[in-house]
Amino acid sequence: MMSVLTGFSPTPQSATKAALLSRKNLGLLLGLLGVTIFAATLPMTRLAVGELGPWFLTSGRAAVAGLIAVAVMVVLRRPWPGSEQLWRIALAAVLLVGGFPGFSGLAMQSVPAAHAGVVIGILPIATVIAATRISGERPSLAFWAWSMGGAGLVVAFVLRQGAGLPSSGDGLLLAAVVSAAFGYAISGQLSKQMPGWEVISWAVIVALPVTLPAALWLAPGHPALISATSWGAFAYLSIMSMYLGFFAWNSGLALGGVAHVAQVQLLQPFITISFAALLLGEKLEAEMLVFALGIVAVVFVSRKLKVT
Repeated sequence: MMSVLTGFSPTPQSATKAALLSRKNLGLLLGLLGVTIFAATLPMTRLAVGELGPWFLTSGRAAVAGLIAVAVMVVLRRPWPGSEQLWRIALAAVLLVGGFPGFSGLAMQSVPAAHAGVVIGILPIATVIAATRISGERPSLAFWAWSMGGAGLVVAFVLRQGAGLPSSGDGLLLAAVVSAAFGYAISGQLSKQMPGWEVISWAVIVALPVTLPAALWLAPGHPALISATSWGAFAYLSIMSMYLGFFAWNSGLALGGVAHVAQVQLLQPFITISFAALLLGEKLEAEMLVFALGIVAVVFVSRKLKVT
């Protein structure tokens, strides 16, 4: 009688499809949350680096994230990684805990956050290229052609913004992209053996013997003289960008599927530019938006091309 009244009787197949759709939608939402957290990293770095300096900012944010991770792993009683995993975790820590934050922090002293957001937009392609060296993946010739096109767009953007010459900040941003790309590729390998949130947790924990003493040594002599804005940005970078953002991003990838959820990353340059305008008052230039759109289009096409 109920099926007659409603005109629909759920079947096991439809219930399964609904559950899968729900998982994918939740994965997309978590992926979008992770991308939004990461997109605010460059503007927040720009806010904090003037008063706190790039070296304390790099070591301090990693030290805070490491202490939080220690508490999490102790409470959850997670086993210590094996020796084979440990050296790769240490390498990921060098790249993601030291390399990307350090290079981007130095770059943010001289480069606008919106400009950096466009340059960093090439990171998804760089990550696939890094995977060819780390995981033995083999992109197709078409992928390489589009990747070179994306790199050409970034070079053209940098030269136009710099009146024909790249700045030192652009070189630092390139180093940040390379660090993050190889760090993500290594983390991707490790995530096949343990949950993604554990990878970043162990990475910041392994780095603690370096980051904690460095942070204490480099800490401002008079913390009270540092503005609340800088400390707030530092807290965001430590808790959100360095740690919890990976929880949302990796959970989204696990629930919705890597290929599906990773498309959300295409929005990151535009979200970064928006944060730069909102938090820093940086001007949104039409040329910047055009180049960002071009880079996003290249990344979108390249994701569809064959990688074996």
